Amino acid sequence: MRLGLVIVLSLLMTGCALWRKDKEEKVESRAERDKAEDVLKPSEALKAEKDEIASPISDRFYLRFSAYSAGVETRMQLDRTEPPVTIPPQPALPPGTALMAEDDLGMDDQVEQARIEFDFRLRNRNHLRVDYFKLNRYGESTAAGLIRFGDINFLPGDRLRSKLDWRVLSLTYTYSLWKSERFEAGAGLGVHVIEAQAEVNEPGTLNRESFSEVAPFATIAANAAFRISKRWSVTARGQTYEYSRGDLTGSLADYHADLQYRWRKNMAVGLGYTRLEYDLEAKPDDKPALFEMRVGGPELFFRAAF
Repeated sequence: MRLGLVIVLSLLMTGCALWRKDKEEKVESRAERDKAEDVLKPSEALKAEKDEIASPISDRFYLRFSAYSAGVETRMQLDRTEPPVTIPPQPALPPGTALMAEDDLGMDDQVEQARIEFDFRLRNRNHLRVDYFKLNRYGESTAAGLIRFGDINFLPGDRLRSKLDWRVLSLTYTYSLWKSERFEAGAGLGVHVIEAQAEVNEPGTLNRESFSEVAPFATIAANAAFRISKRWSVTARGQTYEYSRGDLTGSLADYHADLQYRWRKNMAVGLGYTRLEYDLEAKPDDKPALFEMRVGGPELFFRAAF
C-alpha cells in the first residue's frame, strides 16, 4: 500500500515537471544584470533631496515693496497756442517761461513714497518685470516775475497754485544670456507708457492753464544678479532709449542697484538706489510743451519670492 502511494506521487511530480512553463520565463544574462540599476539602501531612500539655495537667481517670482526717498528736479515749459496762418504773417509769439517746478512753483524737491514691482520667471531664462511709478505733487508760490504758461500770463506778485501728476507703467522682458548657480545676466526690451498732467492757476480768478500728454516709449534693458553667499545677494539693472515720432520726442532712463539679505527662504530685505530720468517734448499744432524730470535716491525694500 505504501509502495503504491509512493509510485503514484512520483508519477504526478514527473508530470508537473514536464508541463511547467519555466522555459517561457526570461532569464537575465550576466551582462543584463550588470546594467541593472543599483538598489537603494534604506538610509539612502529616506535621505532628503538637496534643496537649491534660494536667491534672486533661483526665484520663480518675486514681489517687492519699497519705501522710496528721492530728490526731484523738474523743468517744465508750456508755450502759447500757435495762431492760424494770417496774411500778412503775424510776428512769432514769445515762448512760454522755462520753470523749475521746485523753485518757481513751490513744489517739494524731496519726496517719500511707496513703490511696487513684480517679476515673473518664464521657464528658466526668461523674465517679465512689471513696474509702476506714480508721483503727484502740489505747490503754492508767489510769482517773482512775469510767467508765461500756455495762453495765460501770470504777473509778478500773483499767487499761484500748481500740480503735476506723473505716471509710468513699465513692462520689461529680458533673456538671461549667462546663468549659473551664483550669477545671472541678461538683456531685453522694455515698453513704457507715460502719462503727464500739469496745471497752474491763480486762486479766485479764471486764470488757469493745463496740459496733458500720454506717450509710449521703448527701451533697451539689461539686468544682472550675483549671490555672494547663502543669504547675501546683489542685483542691478538699467534701461534707456531716446524716442522720436512726429511731433513727440523724448527719452527715458531707469537705473537700479541693491544689496539684499535673505533672512527667510521666501523673504528678503535690502537697501537700494534708484535713478529715473524722463524727458518729454511735445510739439503739436497748439501749445508745445516740455517736461524734464530727474528722480533719484535710496530705498528700503521688502521682497517676497518663491
